[in-house]
Amino acid sequence: MEKIIEVKNVFKAFADNKVLHGIDLEVNAGEVIALIGESGSGKSTLLRCLNLLEIIDNGQILYRGTNINNINENILRTKVGMVFQQFNLFNNYNVLKNCTIGLTKVKKINFEEAKKIAIEKLTLVGMENFIYANVNLLSGGQKQRVAIARSLCLNPDILLFDEPTSALDPKNVNEVLNVIASLAKNNMTLIIVTHEMKFARDIATRVIFMDNGLIYDDGTPEEIFDYSRKPKTKEFLRFS
Repeated sequence: MEKIIEVKNVFKAFADNKVLHGIDLEVNAGEVIALIGESGSGKSTLLRCLNLLEIIDNGQILYRGTNINNINENILRTKVGMVFQQFNLFNNYNVLKNCTIGLTKVKKINFEEAKKIAIEKLTLVGMENFIYANVNLLSGGQKQRVAIARSLCLNPDILLFDEPTSALDPKNVNEVLNVIASLAKNNMTLIIVTHEMKFARDIATRVIFMDNGLIYDDGTPEEIFDYSRKPKTKEFLRFS
């Protein structure tokens, strides 16, 4: 299988708070990985380390065989995209400019070509009728769909989702989950930190349960949700 990401014995701490304790992980093309576990288990920190939003203390992270520390961070983030909890849109730009700015500034694509790409991706997430809208007037679900389109514009190899529905009202959750599900069905490589257990079970090809900064359990959704013999996994799922 084609390896996109390799994580080798990675440690990360914030001052005296040790968050990751020797993570080993391989991510292959086409995998849809759900990262689950208690808050504080290191899921979001691991995700942020994969595209240099956090710098690891020890170990290695490789993108297609190259240490990510040797890749320009802006270039890496076009390949390893991120969708955040709080959308991270530019509130002073409209929807279209939010989606074209990375293309024009980082990839140096002319605006007309960038606009064409942006409209294509906005259409994919059902936001093509809002290209000139003020992002401040959008619902949470609409903002998150714009954020997904913005990441897709850069044609990433892999897309990271850090609890993409945690800031949304219940009525907006499904519209975002449906977009992510459509990406999964199109064989895009995804890693999703989520507390939506039904979604993880239905959409993921692989589920990883993290506990205390370690990968504690790793398997197919069926192996994790139905047949895991590991006590912490079973306890977590019982109350999720």
